[in-house]
This record gives sequence, structure tokens and C-alpha cells, in this order.
Amino acid sequence: MIDGLYWEAHGSGPPLILSAGLGGSGNYWLPNLPALAERHRVILYDHRGTGRSDRALPERVTVEQMGEDILALIAGLGLEGATIVGHAAGAVAGLVAALAAPGRIARLILVNGWPAPDPHFLRCFDARLALLRNSGPRAYLRAQPLFLYPANWISEHAARLAAEDEVHLAHFAGAETYEKRIAALAAFDVDARLGEITAPTLALAAADDMLVPSNCSKRLAEGIAGARLATMQYGGHACNVTDPDTFNRLVLDFLGE
Repeated sequence: MIDGLYWEAHGSGPPLILSAGLGGSGNYWLPNLPALAERHRVILYDHRGTGRSDRALPERVTVEQMGEDILALIAGLGLEGATIVGHAAGAVAGLVAALAAPGRIARLILVNGWPAPDPHFLRCFDARLALLRNSGPRAYLRAQPLFLYPANWISEHAARLAAEDEVHLAHFAGAETYEKRIAALAAFDVDARLGEITAPTLALAAADDMLVPSNCSKRLAEGIAGARLATMQYGGHACNVTDPDTFNRLVLDFLGE
């Protein structure tokens, strides 16, 4: 543990910190771990309030705190810096870390991230919170794949998703934690500061993302000097899970430049 954060490292080479989305679990990246760990020291961690990390959260959670946790990992591991691959919540946490300590972030890979609140994902967050408040964790978790995956992929992986529902329910972080984390994501806005980011950046979007519109990644690429935009045509919000081969290739190509 580093500052209450569970972490684990795999492979060797330049350090690569993988930061998950709303669920916060480092295990989210398991489909990508073998390929990325062939060339890098890959560091997985559970976001504060989730998984095996400290479950206690302050009264108000902010994305700035999530970025501070990334910097605490870098410092606690004795690294001069690291590349951040962040998905959604992990992407905006990476943006904050890059703004707060530009010298510590070697590169940024922002997967289905955003620079400011978007009306579509705010509507999605409202729907998910309504399920959680009115129908409970099981209904919330059963609906979760609708926001994460393409319809055909859900149909083809029904048994797997049903089993995952039970695992996620057994390790559910609690309604209050999700309320706080969603509120932090909905309030996040650094659009006016994108020009301050100096780390080489790849904004990676899925064209069929049902949660975060791909235009959000386009805006990141436009606002960050020298940033590149890569778009996966298929994969949904969790494109690294549904099409890991394409995802891994895009990430490794960018890191190899």
C-alpha cells in the first residue's frame, strides 16, 4: 500500500500507470496487461474508495484528489515520472496530474476522457444514479454493461456478464462512494487549461461509445498542443476490454514513437 492505495507491478521497462474508470479497480486492465507488460513496468492500482484500497472517502470527492493519488504513487514508488494510461475517470485524473506536476508525467493516453461536462454523459450519470437510489446495487450493476459495451458484444458474452454481476455485487464499494465519485466527474472542467498540458498526449476514443461521446476526445486533441486523436470504430466505452488487440496496438505504437 502507498498512502492507502493498493498497487501491484508487472513486467519491466519504462513505468506505465494504468488508471481505471468509475469502478476504480486495477483489474479492469487485465485484458491489456500481458501485451503492455512485455515492454513496460505496468503499475495497476485501485482508486481510493474502491477495491483493495482504503475505502474511506472525504465528505466531498474531487478529480483533483484522484490526480493527487497518481502523483502519490509516482513518488511512493520512487519514480522520476511515469506515463499515464487513464480510462474515463482515470483519464481526467491523469489530466489533473499533468497540470499539477508536468515534470512527472512522461506521456498521457486519455481513453474516452473529457475536458468538461458533456450533456450526454450527465444524462447517463443521472440515469445510473436513479437506478442505484431507487432500485439498489443489483439493478445498477445489471444495467452497467449497457453503458460500457456494444449491444452485439453483450449478447455474445451474456454468461460472462452474469457471472461478473455477482462478483461486482460481492465487492460493491457502496452507494455513497459512487454518489461522491460521480459528483466529482460531473463537476470536472479543465477545458480552459488544456493549453497548459505539455506531456505528449494521445486521445483515444471509441466511435460507438454510448457513455462518453467521441467528440469529447476530439476536443482534448484540439486543445492540447501536439496531441493526437485515435478513434476505434468498434468497442464501446470499455473498448480496451471488447477489442484489446486494437487497443493494445494503438497504445504501444504511440509509446514506441
